[in-house]
Amino acid sequence: MVDFKSIETFLWVVTLGSFRGAGQRLNTTQPAISQRIAQLEREMGVKLLNRDNRIVSPTPSGRQLMVYAEKLISLRAEMMAEVGDRSAMRGVLRLGVAETIVHTWLSRLIKSVNTTHPNLSLEIEVDITPDLSARLLAQEIDLAFLVGPLSASGVRNRVLCDYPVGVLASPSLGLGNRALKVQDLAAFPIITFPRRSQPYETIQSLFNRPHLPPIRLHASASLATVIHMAVEGLGIAVIPTAIVENELASGRLQLLSTDLKIPPLTFSASWLESPDTLAVERVADLAAKIAQGSAAIADGPDVDAEQRTRHQKLVERI
Repeated sequence: MVDFKSIETFLWVVTLGSFRGAGQRLNTTQPAISQRIAQLEREMGVKLLNRDNRIVSPTPSGRQLMVYAEKLISLRAEMMAEVGDRSAMRGVLRLGVAETIVHTWLSRLIKSVNTTHPNLSLEIEVDITPDLSARLLAQEIDLAFLVGPLSASGVRNRVLCDYPVGVLASPSLGLGNRALKVQDLAAFPIITFPRRSQPYETIQSLFNRPHLPPIRLHASASLATVIHMAVEGLGIAVIPTAIVENELASGRLQLLSTDLKIPPLTFSASWLESPDTLAVERVADLAAKIAQGSAAIADGPDVDAEQRTRHQKLVERI
């Protein structure tokens, strides 16, 4: 009798194009995957996979079986969503996260997952959006929180939140009491996200003007480093204001008034379409609820009245 585990194994071998990839996805060994497929072929009485090339592909019979396999896995996910106990969801979800999320609401999401799905483990990796996108498409991660949405075939997106980007500096630079033009800012080093990131490219284009001197653009993959450099007065930081609420409230950083029109960063949850995405979708749902609450209070009571007023003016300009 064909068992469900063999069907699921077959689906992932075809989806990922390899026995090794299916083994990693199902947390088992490649020989175990081969045994399940061999057993399934014996029970079905037909060859289901072509193994001649480096990438495994389904035979005509395999393609027919794939249609039913997807229906079965999808039906199981629907059953679990409607009937199953959420706390019974188990396994490992590989999560890729942009660092802005780490500095805002990621810890709240982890606490929520621990409470709602105590048997679900998270493997979390922090990276910039271009690398997260590549890793998601390569199926090295299951879910990505990145600057998006991601436009690619077979990818589903859910918008999480928008974060305004501010121009910030230490009071020691003496820039907080006047409106600043782009040429005023260009006299200082600009500190922001790493190369290849959307914010870096946006800042580079904003300062790439004939009448301005070559910009000194300090890029770092560590937002903690960017914040520290700005607090120390080593330059002007161009980053989301939501990640420096404490520094704004304590007066270690000031939100500058400028004529730069910087678009906000839109973050989305992105994942690949698959019949078995119940855990991914539930974590994405939790993330959306937490992120939208976080974005709504990003300029809340922890920031003094003057900083809130400047923040609101920045949002209106954007």
